[in-house]
Amino acid sequence: MRTKTYSQRKEDVQQGWRIVDADGKVLGRLATRVATSLRGKDKPTFTPHVDGGDFVVVVNADKVKMTGTKLEKKVYYRHTGWRGGLKEKTAEKMVQEKPEEVIRKAVYGMLPKGPLGRQMLTKLKIYSGAEHPHSAQQPKPLEGIA
Repeated sequence: MRTKTYSQRKEDVQQGWRIVDADGKVLGRLATRVATSLRGKDKPTFTPHVDGGDFVVVVNADKVKMTGTKLEKKVYYRHTGWRGGLKEKTAEKMVQEKPEEVIRKAVYGMLPKGPLGRQMLTKLKIYSGAEHPHSAQQPKPLEGIA
C-alpha cells in the first residue's frame, strides 16, 4: 500500500497570529524565525506553493540588535531610477530613521521571490514601539528566538 503525499489547498489554510518582541534580539536570528512562520514551515501542513503561514506582529523594532560592527559597516542600497541615482545608508542611520524597514528587508531576503513571497510579506506587521493595533486578533507569542 502506498501512502499519498499531503498537499494543502488554499481553501484549507488556517492562519493564526503571532507576536514577537524584538527588544534585544539579534536581527538575523529574529528574521529567520519570522520568515519561517510567515512561510508556514513550522506547521505539519506546509506546502511550498501555498501561502499557509501565520500573520506576525513585531514590536520594539527600534531596539533590535546587530552583532559585530554591522551598525557602522553594513550598507543598504536603493536606486531612484535616474542615472547616477544609487543611494546608500548605513545600518545605524536606517535603525534611527526607519527601524521597521531594517527588519522588513531582512525578512524579505529570506522569503521566496515572486508573487507568493510578496504576498507572504504583507502578513508581516512591524512597529517601532511596544504598542500595536492587533490586540483584537489575540496574537500568541512566537517561540524559538534566541
